[in-house]
Amino acid sequence: MELQKSKQKYFKDRTLYYATFPIREQAERAGWNFELKAVYTVAILDFVFDEDQEQPDKYRYDVKLTDQETQRVFYDKLTFIYLEMPKFNKTLEQLVTRFDKWLYVIRNLDRLDRVPDQLRERVFERLFEVAEIARFTPAQVLSYEGSLKFYRDAQNTVDTARAEGEEKGIRQTALNFLRAGVSVEVVLVATGLTAAQVQALAAE
Repeated sequence: MELQKSKQKYFKDRTLYYATFPIREQAERAGWNFELKAVYTVAILDFVFDEDQEQPDKYRYDVKLTDQETQRVFYDKLTFIYLEMPKFNKTLEQLVTRFDKWLYVIRNLDRLDRVPDQLRERVFERLFEVAEIARFTPAQVLSYEGSLKFYRDAQNTVDTARAEGEEKGIRQTALNFLRAGVSVEVVLVATGLTAAQVQALAAE
């Protein structure tokens, strides 16, 4: 995977060079029959190749080794995919396929402050979560990792108690969460108790 902001004269040479690494890494030391696994090189470009300027609507190029006379793919295990992002100008309303949605997110992620309704799918919501974390300051990262560790430790405690059939242990863990100031919503997710059960514990 290659993300390239600025145009380079020999960029295609560069992608071909990079593709040789995963090919060579497959070589076995002894008894190898030269069978290779497929190698894909995906280049997301913030520029347009000079030779592609006359095709403003074509932004994806799938390249394989092809016989020039028959136009048939000669070798299907080596694929280069080039995405010329400046050509992708679809609006949210024009997005149809999952591929369209991915390109829209890649092109506009830095300008979006929420997940648009057209992208209300788990994979994109997760992407926005990761992108939000990536913008954290060092102090925010430490705080986030601390809360995440707390949640995972708590979840592990609950899972252990449940595996041993200790309903009392789960209730006690929930009570400890509440006393520590953990929100009811988090306690519900972590323990699996009902809202009524958690509210009863909170009343204690």
